[in-house]
Amino acid sequence: MRIGILGSGGVGRTLASSFALLGHEVMLGARTPDNVNAAEWQVETSGLIGSFAETAEFGEVVFNALKGDVALGALVYLKSALVDKVLVDLANPLDFSNGFPPSFTVSNTDSLGEQIQRELPDTYVVKALNTLNTPVAVAPGSLVEATDLFICGNSASAKETVVALLVELGWTPERIRDLGDITSARGTEAYLAIWVRLMPLLGTAKFNVRLVTE
Repeated sequence: MRIGILGSGGVGRTLASSFALLGHEVMLGARTPDNVNAAEWQVETSGLIGSFAETAEFGEVVFNALKGDVALGALVYLKSALVDKVLVDLANPLDFSNGFPPSFTVSNTDSLGEQIQRELPDTYVVKALNTLNTPVAVAPGSLVEATDLFICGNSASAKETVVALLVELGWTPERIRDLGDITSARGTEAYLAIWVRLMPLLGTAKFNVRLVTE
């Protein structure tokens, strides 16, 4: 499968490397052609790099690994290239302008995932991988026991496509929790309020949650 990764930061590069190792054709998209992170990734992996527009056109499935404060504007600009495609949204609407802990630029009655879906009505937006550290997301077996991953989106077939990719990364289907339509992104994005508190408490970003019932 051709996979496009928008964003050449640590999240984007980790995802791109993992999918490339699984045998997918991967393009890592950067804002400028001289992006150092993208160039280094290409040397390490022999993968493809391109502009955001080229990456959106390339991918059959596209991952939004951009920062939450710029993601919506960038994706609206790429709207025509994302028609009829699955867009996996990892971004969280965090505002660090007043320091730590961050506040949210959107919450309660809306979410970044919903905003993206409204602005891109012909794209199948699936919110996923935004509730945990990316090295854990691409290697769930690195934790001492199985944990849970949350997804949501309006299209059942799009979520099936995403689940198949997540299984390739090592997630078991029973641990991928489908929360329903894209409005559930309000919950997964809000979870970051406790995640950023847990990280210093635990002294590591390599953790995740597991749902336990009676």
